[in-house]
Formats: sequence, structure tokens, C-alpha cells
Amino acid sequence: MANNAAFDILYREYYVRVFGLCRRLLNDPDLVEDAVQESFMKAYRNFRKYRPETPFWQWIAAIANHHCIDILRQRNRHAVRFDEDEELPDNDDLTDTVISDLISVQDAESLNAAVAQLPDKYRIPLVLAYFNQSTYDEIAQQLDVTRNHVGVLILRAKQQLRKSLNRQSEPSA
Repeated sequence: MANNAAFDILYREYYVRVFGLCRRLLNDPDLVEDAVQESFMKAYRNFRKYRPETPFWQWIAAIANHHCIDILRQRNRHAVRFDEDEELPDNDDLTDTVISDLISVQDAESLNAAVAQLPDKYRIPLVLAYFNQSTYDEIAQQLDVTRNHVGVLILRAKQQLRKSLNRQSEPSA
């Protein structure tokens, strides 16, 4: 069990980041607060397993990731599928795929709205990679797919984001 005062400090310091991670993963305001609280409760109950040599953010983010993915899997037993039946796009589609390029073109609010519109199968790996800074191997393990397929899912997410952001930036007639 954790020391209440010490854990309270960690809670206050990391609440906003965990909330943001859960919000992006779940994309459902009704589930976010419960997911954040449950993630911190799991961390509190299992604090004896925390290794101080690991940054606390990595530990609590992993707990929140797993919890949110479990919620999504329960909610969408068959809707969120990370099938490997997709092929890699042509090389022409691979140009200019860095997420930072998207951010420099659009403001953060537009990008967040576009990310929220992505289907779960694309939004989840993208959020894990860029918001949580998980490696492709970590994402593959969490989603039970291959590392290469994680790359395909993230690439498809970036393509959809690019299309969505380009539509938003086109002048209205």
C-alpha cells in the first residue's frame, strides 16, 4: 500500500496527463473520469510493485493504457478489430507522414478534433505512439498484433488525419 500523502502528491502531479491519455484512448467523456480514477486506484493498490528506477509516468500510463484498452474491448467486443488484412499503401502515400508536420499545419484544437473522429482501430495506436510515446513493440503487445501491423495502423491514421485536416483548411465556397 502506498503512503497516502506521497500518493496524493503523485495523483495531483499526474492527474491531468492520465486524464488526457484516457480521453484520447476512450473518446467518450462519460467513461474518462471513471477510467482515470480506476487507473489511480489500481496504482494505489499495487504501489508496492512500483520500481523507483522507472519514471512514475511510465508506470501509471501503462496502467491507464491497459485499463482503457480493456474498456474498449469490453464495449466493442467485435467493433474494434486490429486485423492484419490491410496492405501497406503505395510509396506516394508515405511522403510527409510525420505527425509534427500535421501539427505545424493545423492548430492543436483542430488536430485533437480530427484525432477524436478517427475510428478506434486507428486512434488507439496513434494515441499510444504519439501521446503516450509507447514503442511499436509495446503497442503491438497491448493490441495483440505484430509490430509491422502497428506501423500500418498508425500510417492509416495519419492518412485519415491528413485528409480530415486538409478538408478543414479548404476555403468554403
